[in-house]
Amino acid sequence: MRENEYRTHSCNELRITDVGKQVRLAGWVQKIRNLGKMVFLDLRDEFGITQIILNENVEGQIKDLTTECTISVTGNVLERSSKNPEISTGDIEIAAKEIRILGKCKNVLPFEINQKEAQDVREDLRLEYRFLDLRNDNIHKNILLRSKILKTMRDEMDRLGFTEIQTPILANSSPEGARDFLVPSRLHPGEFYALPQAPQQFKQLLMVSGFNRYYQIAPCFRDEDPRADRSPGEFYQLDLEMSFATQEDVFAVLEEVIPNVFKKNSEWKITEAPFLRIPFKEAMEKYGTDKPDLRNPLTISDVSKIFENTEFNAFKGKTVKAILVHNMQEATRKFFDQMSEYAVNELEAKGLAWVKIDENEELTGGISKFITPENKTALFELLNASNNDAIFFIADEFEKAQKIAGGVRIELGKRLNLIEKDIYKFCWIVDFPMYELSDEGTIDFNHNPFSMPQGGLEALKTKDPLDIYAYQYDLVCNGYEICSGAVRNHDQEIMVKAFEIAGYTEEDVRGRFGALYNAFSYGTPPHAGAAPGVDRIVMLLAKEDNIREVIAFPKNKKARDLLMRAPSKVSEKQLEEVHIKLDLE
Repeated sequence: MRENEYRTHSCNELRITDVGKQVRLAGWVQKIRNLGKMVFLDLRDEFGITQIILNENVEGQIKDLTTECTISVTGNVLERSSKNPEISTGDIEIAAKEIRILGKCKNVLPFEINQKEAQDVREDLRLEYRFLDLRNDNIHKNILLRSKILKTMRDEMDRLGFTEIQTPILANSSPEGARDFLVPSRLHPGEFYALPQAPQQFKQLLMVSGFNRYYQIAPCFRDEDPRADRSPGEFYQLDLEMSFATQEDVFAVLEEVIPNVFKKNSEWKITEAPFLRIPFKEAMEKYGTDKPDLRNPLTISDVSKIFENTEFNAFKGKTVKAILVHNMQEATRKFFDQMSEYAVNELEAKGLAWVKIDENEELTGGISKFITPENKTALFELLNASNNDAIFFIADEFEKAQKIAGGVRIELGKRLNLIEKDIYKFCWIVDFPMYELSDEGTIDFNHNPFSMPQGGLEALKTKDPLDIYAYQYDLVCNGYEICSGAVRNHDQEIMVKAFEIAGYTEEDVRGRFGALYNAFSYGTPPHAGAAPGVDRIVMLLAKEDNIREVIAFPKNKKARDLLMRAPSKVSEKQLEEVHIKLDLE
C-alpha cells in the first residue's frame, strides 16, 4: 500500500510501544504553548490529539504557525515526562524534525472553536462559519454519530428483507399538511414541480408495482416554521412500506428496528417491546398532548363534573383539568406563584389555580376557600389525594384546557425534577381521528390523507366524519414524535369518498393524484408503512435539545442558510428562463 504523503498515523494512534519510531502526522493546530526555547503544539485530527515538541532546529515555518492552521509534522516518538491521562496518546509526544504548513489560518478567529459549550457562541455566527463550528469536538461527534445511526438503520432494514429504492425529488404537489416548495419548469411554462413533503405516493406505487418491502433514507421538504425539534425546509426520514401488511406488521418491524438503533448507539436503558399503545383521545385526556413524555409520572384528570354546580366563577361552565403532585410539603408560595406566571406568560392560560393538602388532609392556600366539602371528598376519591399533596387546576374551553394542562404537566415535571433519568421510553399513539375541523370550520384531513379509515367505505358513508378513526399511528419517545405511519388506503372507491369528505371532487383526485387513482384499478395489495424521523432520533441519541446541533449545515431560526447565503435573489435571465416575473412591493 502506498504511503500517504501527509501522514503515517492518525493523532489518536500512537502509544508507548511506538517510542523510537519516526512518524508523520497531519492535522489542525489546536493549541500553541511557547516556552521560549521550546514550543508545544496540540495537533488535532478527527481521531484525537497528539502533543508535538518544537525547538529552534526544526525545519519549516514555525513563525507562521497559528491555531487552526493545518500542518504535516515529521518527527520521532518520545515518552512524555509529564503524562496526560485525559487523552489516549498522553504517554507519548512527537519531537518534530520538519513542519510543513498545508493550510494557513487567520490569526483572529470569529469564535473560540474548542470551548466545551459551542452553544455559548451566538448561533447565527456559528452557522455563518459552520465549517469552523463543525471542528468543535461535540458538534463533530454528533455528525459522526449521525453517520453511525444511519448505517445501523440500513443494516437493520437490509437484515429484515427491505429493498432500498430512491424516489424522485422533483414531484407533484400533495396535501401533506404543510406548504410545498415549488420549482418552476423551464420546458413547461406556467407549470411547477413540488419538492416532496414525503415520498408518500411513490412508495405506495412501489407496492402496486410488486415490491414486497421498500425503504430509503429520504429527504423531505416542507415549508414550515422552525422549532427546536424541527428543521426548517428539509429533513430526513427512514421511509418504509410493506405489501400485504397490517398495522401489527409495521409495529413488529419497528419494535425491532428502533430498539436496536437505540441500543447500538446509546448506553441508556430503553423500554422493551412491545411498546405501550395509547389511543389518541386517551393521550390528550391523560397527558394533554399526543406526544407524551412517559418519564414524567404526572397525569391529568378531568374534574369538570365535580365542579359543574360550583359558584366559583373561574370554574363555572368550564372544562376543569387537575394535576395531582405528591410530596409537596416543602413547596413554598413562591413556587406556586412562579408556576402561575409560567402558565399565563408561556402557555397563555387565564390563570393556574392550586391547593395544598396539609398533614391533617385539610386544604390550604390558593383557592381552598372556594372548594366545598363535597368538592373535596370527590377530588380525594377521584385523584387518590392524601396529606402533603398539591393539586393544580386549569379551567378553560375544552381544547385549550387540555393543551394548557399538558404544558403545566411538562413544566411541573421539570421544575420538581420528576423526569426519570438515563432512559428512552417509547409508546405508540393509535386511533387518530381521520378528520378534523379547520380554522375556517370545514372538514379537513387530521393526519395523512392516504390512510385507510377504520370501518372502510361504510364508515365514510354512514358516520359523522369527526367520529371516524384512521389506521394511523405515531411512535413517541421522551416527549418527541419520532415516527408517523398508517395503513394505506388501497381502494379507488374509498379514496374518492375520503377526499370527497375533505372537499375534493373525483376530478380533483384524478388530477392531483392521478397515478395512485389509476394504479388502484390494477390489483393493489393492502399495504402499510411508516417513517421514523432521522434528525429527531439523532437528536435524542446525541442528548441534544436543539435539532440544529445534529445537522451538518442547518438553517437558522428564520430558515436562512447563513453559510451559503440562501435564499438569495437570482438574475433576470434566470427568471426569464423559467417564465417568471416578480410582483413585489
